[in-house]
Amino acid sequence: MSQPVGMPLVRMLGRSPYVQTEQAMRAYNETRGPDTPDEIWMVEHEPVYTQGVAGKAEHVLQPGDVPVVATNRGGQVTYHGPGQVVAYPLIDLQRLGIYVKEYVFRIEQAVLRVLQAHGVTGHRVAGAPGIYVRMDDPHGHATLAGPSPPGDPFRGLGKIAALGIKVSRHCSYHGVALNVAMDLSPYERINPCGYAGLRSIDLATLGVHADWRTVAEQLGHSLAAQLSPRHTP
Repeated sequence: MSQPVGMPLVRMLGRSPYVQTEQAMRAYNETRGPDTPDEIWMVEHEPVYTQGVAGKAEHVLQPGDVPVVATNRGGQVTYHGPGQVVAYPLIDLQRLGIYVKEYVFRIEQAVLRVLQAHGVTGHRVAGAPGIYVRMDDPHGHATLAGPSPPGDPFRGLGKIAALGIKVSRHCSYHGVALNVAMDLSPYERINPCGYAGLRSIDLATLGVHADWRTVAEQLGHSLAAQLSPRHTP
């Protein structure tokens, strides 16, 4: 199948070491020019905690034998591991004609559409990038009602997708991680994204049984559509 003109190329890289993948992303952006095509890398990592530039050490509670890697993306600490689809869009935002806020919105929209395809309703929470689900009704279509409870903005919610990006010279790297079928216990040893008590969830826990490659292909396609010059809302 030919690649539509201007649409990012989706590369299914599979299991890939985190440190080497981050180094490859940096190298790609540092050497790209105005005509370098955009790409989206779909990967799966061995267990690793990654800490954003604003990350605070106190949010890493008991890492145990899981390595903690400092990165230059935004956000706080998160976890990557087997059974999680990680997407790294390498996008020239200036060429696409969008700013960071719109870029984040489109990434989240791509995740929401993949969840919808599996009968799960995802939600945004103001000021907390990523996608969340209502634990009492993950398949219902009701929106989050009213303001969050004071001091507990994530009451009743589980986080199913974490987002952390870096933009340099108008070009993006790092990206979004969608939990498919994981060992979720490592999340209990950190404050995910800097929020104590925030519950992390995956599709399997919600009763959705899908293999890694299927979800990776769905998310890659959804991201490519959202980040294409021909994108329509």
